[in-house]
Amino acid sequence: MASAVENQDRSAPGGGEQADASAALVLADGTVFYGQGAGASGTVVGELCFNTAMTGQQEILADPSYAGQIVCFTFPHVGNVGANAEDEEAASEPARKAAVGMVARAPITPPANWRAEQGFDEWLAARGVAAITGVDTRAITRRIRETGMPMAALQHARDGKLDIPALKALAAGAPSMEGRELARSVSRTGTDDWDEAGWEWPEGFTAGPEDGPLVVVLDYGVKANILRRLVSAGARVRVAPGSVSAADVLAMKPAGVVISNGPGDPAATGEYALETLRGVIDAGVPVLGICLGHQMLALAVGARTVKMAQGHHGANHPVKNLETGQVEIVSMNHGFAVDRDSLPADAVETHVSLFDGSNCGFRLTSKPVMAVQHHPEASPGPQDSFAVFDGFVGSLQR
Repeated sequence: MASAVENQDRSAPGGGEQADASAALVLADGTVFYGQGAGASGTVVGELCFNTAMTGQQEILADPSYAGQIVCFTFPHVGNVGANAEDEEAASEPARKAAVGMVARAPITPPANWRAEQGFDEWLAARGVAAITGVDTRAITRRIRETGMPMAALQHARDGKLDIPALKALAAGAPSMEGRELARSVSRTGTDDWDEAGWEWPEGFTAGPEDGPLVVVLDYGVKANILRRLVSAGARVRVAPGSVSAADVLAMKPAGVVISNGPGDPAATGEYALETLRGVIDAGVPVLGICLGHQMLALAVGARTVKMAQGHHGANHPVKNLETGQVEIVSMNHGFAVDRDSLPADAVETHVSLFDGSNCGFRLTSKPVMAVQHHPEASPGPQDSFAVFDGFVGSLQR
């Protein structure tokens, strides 16, 4: 198949190698990429981002933080690990609404991994994720790096009947991620206890402690492995909806509170969540924020967040801990960032990205509040930052 640079089309479809296409990706500016469909059939619309991870595609696409997004994998080969139930990252039924689409360079390969329970194409279809393969992902990545993450429409038509004019209209009319509140759609509706610890060979998942400090997690689309790492660190974990009030949180008498990851614009979610966060902070309860939780804690103490052009999406990002001097390779997934210059006087910057210098963590000197922008639970990614959970839970036990 011709490269996607050759295969771009700003007019109606027809001719060339478009004839055998069963999928199309259309950007908001009218650019069309033709390829072969995979996963679920149908049409999806979302913000197009690229992810540099070489493996862990199931965990990435199952991460609720990707709700409303189409993920373009820069690594060309997808599918050889397959999929399995143990790598599920949705911690509740609503959280299964994660990434809506996937873009890959090579056709999806059959699984060749001892843990695989089903093929990746089959998993995509069951998950409702539409995919396109056989496109020039390097060209797409360059466009995102140069012009930012566009809104896009992806259509998988098994019969090859692609409606390019309709896709162009959908992509051009799609609302930006800026200003969108998506966390409610992936948050649980009730409060539940979680007692599953991390996966360890050969036992698999193990049970958590019965007498550890109680950590209440506010769910804005929490990844399951965040909950598992808290349990592995020795905490008893209770998960509450992101819409819960500060009074209800404090009534549980938590030793600590975790503000979870999640999708969308933190300022939009903050319209209903910041009052709760401020109430918990003012009560003096130790708080840890992760990803969206990091951004919303910054908003809660008076800072600002900004939309990023490309965002950070991958499992190989270097972050420096400014307090220890240690450099950690971490998993990242965010399209908004905290404006460090807007942090209050009692905030100390603790982590910084070595890719672009953006803020990746802070703590308050006046309250037991800390936050990190990266995903210390990984899944996928290195385990360099598991110490975030050990340190937080350990501080509650002293």
